[in-house]
Amino acid sequence: MQQYNSQNDNLIVYVDGQLVHRRDAKVSVFDSSVQGGDAVWEGIRVYNGRIFSLDLHLDRLQRSAKAMAFANVPSNEEVKQAIFATLKANGMRDGAHIRLTLSRGLKTTSGMDPRLNQFGCCLIVLAEWKPPIYDSAGISLISSSIRRNSPSSIDSKIHHNNLINNILAKIEANVAGVDDALMLDLDGFVSETNATNVFIVRDGVLITPLPDACLPGITRKIVMELAVELGIKLEERRVSTSECHSADEMFTTGTMGELSPVLLLDGRSIGQGKPGPVTQRLQAAFHARTAREGEPLPF
Repeated sequence: MQQYNSQNDNLIVYVDGQLVHRRDAKVSVFDSSVQGGDAVWEGIRVYNGRIFSLDLHLDRLQRSAKAMAFANVPSNEEVKQAIFATLKANGMRDGAHIRLTLSRGLKTTSGMDPRLNQFGCCLIVLAEWKPPIYDSAGISLISSSIRRNSPSSIDSKIHHNNLINNILAKIEANVAGVDDALMLDLDGFVSETNATNVFIVRDGVLITPLPDACLPGITRKIVMELAVELGIKLEERRVSTSECHSADEMFTTGTMGELSPVLLLDGRSIGQGKPGPVTQRLQAAFHARTAREGEPLPF
């Protein structure tokens, strides 16, 4: 479980064009994020004076905003400058995680109708001192009874802020005393966890679910690229829970937790109950990439 970090006592946060102390970082009760979770977001990491995969994250933010029909969306360059200003104000060049939120903005009166939004988007840049949140030695999961949203309800490729679906699954994980919950699609196949994408290894083959009812994550994309570079056979297809239970290895991917070995699922030990060789190769390759790539900070 994440713990409060006292390094974050005096964070400076960017809210709608202003840099303010965390205690003053607020949005209006008329903001769309409050009214209906009507916002999109990205999680981004800072390594060694560089922001990793920044352009990929900003492009996805723009695509999500367009899919949601946001108006007056700030450009990628404007968002970058807000991020740079926030990191500089906090003296952050490494070991930081950025929660980037873009809401539809203020409404003239409460209600769901986007025509009530007449002031443009609200951009929030929340940067915290935060290492990867999962235990590097491995994590445990349960299968959730909560199904991941189907594209027939809401497309998972929109990285939106309405996360009740995922939160309900996380509550089940908390009650069970495990780290996270594995979520299935409406047909009963593996989608992702409440917070991350999923990979398994069987007979040396790396397998990940199709991105039909899951977010096609950026860390997921990078891991798939690394697998090709390392000569690891890769399959993107439907995955059943029994395949996960009997997998040789299993791990999750995401910006917040990087690559996290799964050692236990539904009380079943995965493989040898420790991080496997394919997982470890990919972890090493991922860390090597984060050490050398990214948008250099201009300060």
